[in-house]
Amino acid sequence: MMKSTGVVRKVDELGRIVIPIELRRTMGIEEKDALEIYVDNEKIIIKKYEPACIFCGNAEDVQNYKGKNICRNCFTEISKQVG
Repeated sequence: MMKSTGVVRKVDELGRIVIPIELRRTMGIEEKDALEIYVDNEKIIIKKYEPACIFCGNAEDVQNYKGKNICRNCFTEISKQVG
């Protein structure tokens, strides 16, 4: 469900918009955080980026292994199959 914040911002000459501090605090967005941008029909959706496991999509307990994100469960399962 989408909820209107009542906040309107203009796009500047470089295509940037400012996300209000209240929204950044509410969403836990800090300076230099990565954000993902999605398009859904005529909507632009901005979401705080959270790395997810390349195998199952789980975003909890994710580690980077040789440049790939993998969760502990998938790592354990793969380790059992290899070992």
